[in-house]
Amino acid sequence: MYPPPRKDFVSLTLTERDSRSYNNSKQWRRQSCWRKWKQLSRLQRSLILFLLALLVVCGIVTYPNLTDHWRGISDRSVKDDWDGEEEGGLKPVLPGVLPGVVPEVEVMPEVEVVLEPKRENRLVIPKPPAARKPMPNRRGPPSLQNRSKRGNESDWQAKEEKQGPAAKNGGEEEEGGEEEKEEGNKPLVSWRGAMIEADHVTEPQPSAKEKDAVPAEHAEPAEGTTGEPVVAVDRLEAVREAFTHAWRGYREFAWGHDELKPVSKSYGEWFGLGLTLVDALDTMWILGLKDEFTEARTWVEKELSFSRNVDVNLFESTIRIMGGLLSTYHLTGDALFFDKAKDLGSRLMPAFNTPSKVPYSDVNLGRGTAHPPRWTTDSTVAEVTSIQLEFRELSRLTQDPRYREAVDGVMKMVHRLEGKHDGLVPMFINTNSGQFTHRGVFTLGARADSYYEYLLKQWLQGGKKETELLEDYLQAIEGVKKNLLRQTSPLRLTFVGELSHGRFSPKMDHLVCFLPGTLALGAHNGLPDDHMELAQRLMETCYQMYAQMETGLSPEIAHFNMQPRDGRDVEVKPADRHNLLRPETVESLFYLYRFTQDKKYQDWGWEIFQSFNKHTRVPSGGYTSISNVRDPTNPGPRDKMESFFLGETLKYFYLLFSGDPELISLDTYIFNTEAHPFPIWPSSP
Repeated sequence: MYPPPRKDFVSLTLTERDSRSYNNSKQWRRQSCWRKWKQLSRLQRSLILFLLALLVVCGIVTYPNLTDHWRGISDRSVKDDWDGEEEGGLKPVLPGVLPGVVPEVEVMPEVEVVLEPKRENRLVIPKPPAARKPMPNRRGPPSLQNRSKRGNESDWQAKEEKQGPAAKNGGEEEEGGEEEKEEGNKPLVSWRGAMIEADHVTEPQPSAKEKDAVPAEHAEPAEGTTGEPVVAVDRLEAVREAFTHAWRGYREFAWGHDELKPVSKSYGEWFGLGLTLVDALDTMWILGLKDEFTEARTWVEKELSFSRNVDVNLFESTIRIMGGLLSTYHLTGDALFFDKAKDLGSRLMPAFNTPSKVPYSDVNLGRGTAHPPRWTTDSTVAEVTSIQLEFRELSRLTQDPRYREAVDGVMKMVHRLEGKHDGLVPMFINTNSGQFTHRGVFTLGARADSYYEYLLKQWLQGGKKETELLEDYLQAIEGVKKNLLRQTSPLRLTFVGELSHGRFSPKMDHLVCFLPGTLALGAHNGLPDDHMELAQRLMETCYQMYAQMETGLSPEIAHFNMQPRDGRDVEVKPADRHNLLRPETVESLFYLYRFTQDKKYQDWGWEIFQSFNKHTRVPSGGYTSISNVRDPTNPGPRDKMESFFLGETLKYFYLLFSGDPELISLDTYIFNTEAHPFPIWPSSP
């Protein structure tokens, strides 16, 4: 037999390119990761993607704050004081008038020319436009316009120029590219899509009477000045122009809605009751703006209705809407406003249907039901003790005691409560138990501020007869002196801090700047003289909260240095640098000027007014709150004009600059916490 033949060969196996076997290549690793990703459930993959997206958004939001926190900020020098005084001629109707139709507004007499210290680069405010667009209820934000960046200032007082089709792209603003534009040889600055004019100041066009005045170079310097040349300025007219500018924006882009968003040319809604319009009614009357008032009255008559299924905040709707309607009724004698106030007051009464009679915070006007916030059964002390002036006045006018009985019951309960500290009250009170909660924290800022204000004002409203209110007020002021007053370094400014479980914090809200005016009002009505001294010291502090900021505008919250550091008394944390156009400092300046006739308070107010015009004025109409008072180049518009800017801030500016003590006399009227004047009740025979 033969052996089987031998085959000589080499076996070779070739692997295809798309083989699934492991080879540790980058391609294999990528395919392996993708396989693992596909093996995850849909829920797991969605959760991972959501977390990644959230991280990206948080990074984008926090980046500007982090960079701003480390940015070096230069000091702002304090401006020089100037002397000046204006007088306005419109007199309010005295309280007690009979209801009727809206009377004719007196024509304002020509304001006397007042001489102002001359400043460099003084420009002139354009006069308010005579004509209005016929469609006041424009909806939706039109596309914003790109503007060039030129210069270093951020003034909002230019008129918005029309752009051609090439500047628009489907209604969306183009981000990025900047180009130079001019309007009347005024440089413009691009500010996140909103157009700003770099050079604008608040002086209006001179009237014929001003043109005939003594030329600046021949005018004598005012007493107390350094002898610099002076120019004529009509501060009252400047305030009227500011109001009409803000009103034009509201009328054109937010008519009948709660708040104007001036940058986006749209509106915001809170209650859907025309907050800005109602809040500004008595301001228009006091400023003598007859046409604007008449148009607003028509809206109130035909459009304002409270029979709506809407939740409103008891406190805010009382002080802004009911307060504004009652005040306008007293100034005009028009029964329309009284009827609307009565309707609203009756619809708010369900808030007091609680186990303790401490009212709930929210009321549904249409359903007649009330409830606390979803997250707590507490109400803030300020809210339940700062509606008394309005409901008491409603009882007096209607001869219905239930309104006053409801709010007086709250004050009597708070008078007896335990948990106070030298007359200072905690910030919260429970609507079920009627007891203070979160005890040990005491402040004159948010959630407690107007409690102290209304103690004094209720006592004055009722003819100084309710001694419990006066006792609580005097005890509280002594508690402030003992526990909350400190001084700064280096200027030794007196400020009101906060107390938390025995630990002092040098933190002061801008809201606390109501206190100088309230102290001065009490001293004017026979309370201790040291109240006026304290008022003047605190007024200086509130002014410095503006003067030490680069924009000349106060932050929402300030922290004070009690030890020498960097030569600055006022420090501001990044989260507190916003300004909401608040009125409290201007309010106190008004009281201090009325009672002392010291013109420095008018001059401080004028500086603040100019800063508002420079950094918050929007060219298309309105003023906006800003995000950073430490950055004059880019203060960061927040696109919101609160109703109190027209209802309070500009009203107090006008009264401050007026030299007429009978224009809303403080011996005849008392202001609620939203700057709506109510008559002081006549003494019983």
